Amino acid sequence: MSMRLSLPRNGLPAVAALDLLVALLIVTGGLTPTPAGLVAAAVVAPLSALGYVHVYQLFRAAREAGASPRDALRTVADALVPLPARMLMRAERRNLASFALWVRRRQDGVPPDGVALAYAKNQRPLLLMLLFAVAVQAVALEWMLAASDASADLRAIVMVADVYQLLFVLALGAASATRPHVVTAEELRIRYGAYFDVRVPRELIASVKISRNYDARGVIAVADGHLTVGVDAQTNLIVNLTAPITVTRPLGRREHITTIRFYADDPGSALRSLTGDHPLR
Repeated sequence: MSMRLSLPRNGLPAVAALDLLVALLIVTGGLTPTPAGLVAAAVVAPLSALGYVHVYQLFRAAREAGASPRDALRTVADALVPLPARMLMRAERRNLASFALWVRRRQDGVPPDGVALAYAKNQRPLLLMLLFAVAVQAVALEWMLAASDASADLRAIVMVADVYQLLFVLALGAASATRPHVVTAEELRIRYGAYFDVRVPRELIASVKISRNYDARGVIAVADGHLTVGVDAQTNLIVNLTAPITVTRPLGRREHITTIRFYADDPGSALRSLTGDHPLR
């Protein structure tokens, strides 16, 4: 009787990527090889080789299907990076791009005939408090590291992390201001910064009403077919649908929903924009 070892092909590219990272650290002097490490490398080497072959097969298959070299490399990158990480990376890029929109006082995804429904006003105090806390933390950490004669490399790493935290808070504020909810003749688009975006065809909207709620759990939550997109634990509008729609959560998970609770700075204006030109029953 013969036995065949079955390996998870989806994990092979990740093994190859980790192997390359370790090799790079060794070459640059960031990691010193040990006897135990060499033994582990010898054990993992066959998996790494299979990973390289799998990466090449993915690239070649994409090229044979007509993809450009750039698109083929993107296919390989999708195999290397898990979906939640890719979703977060894309959101971070869009958040940072929102800085340019905010400086130019532009809004993303609002057509000339669309109505923008802002939701960022109520979260500004929280963002300002976060900015203050991050700034105080950065100063305190730098003072502590300087007092303890920490190495320049460690201080630089901590400083980069602190700057990133500041950028993250600022980018979240910019994205929330430049990516509002949008109402058009065709759809209701509900968003939260660059992390969440759902389009609801207006023909699927059964009813809309103002319904204030002050105990929303989390910013984006789905439970029993009910979607909540809250701001500062608040929602003030509820939309009931005639049929389920599919939404994609920030980390890539898909859900089916029939009810949406969300927040708008001016719920009355939002209600009029949804019921005025196209009355809903």
